[in-house]
Amino acid sequence: MPKKVLIVDDAQFMRLRTAKLLRENGYEVVEAENGEVAVNQFEAHGPDVVLMDITMPIMDGLAAVKAIRGKHPHARIVMCSALGQQAVVLEAIKAGARDFLVKPFDPDKILAALQKQVS
Repeated sequence: MPKKVLIVDDAQFMRLRTAKLLRENGYEVVEAENGEVAVNQFEAHGPDVVLMDITMPIMDGLAAVKAIRGKHPHARIVMCSALGQQAVVLEAIKAGARDFLVKPFDPDKILAALQKQVS
């Protein structure tokens, strides 16, 4: 059974690029353009792993991690950040994120991070 991944990023091209990579590698993909939509998508689809951007409008990734982990303490969330956001990444880890990736993404690193979470 394919593992389901929720991709959360306000940049549509990042969601499309990441979704294409994941689908080509056997993952089922759900998308969200901000943290608020991500919380709703998590409830609706129960993904195995979430790839969560930090900086987004409406609800940022940090608030979304806290909201998801508040209801689902075992949720597997991997934060995605641009260089220079190390302090925010540390805060995300404290909030319950299990790992983080630095943008721009290396496809092999995305796949390795997901494999680590689903195995």
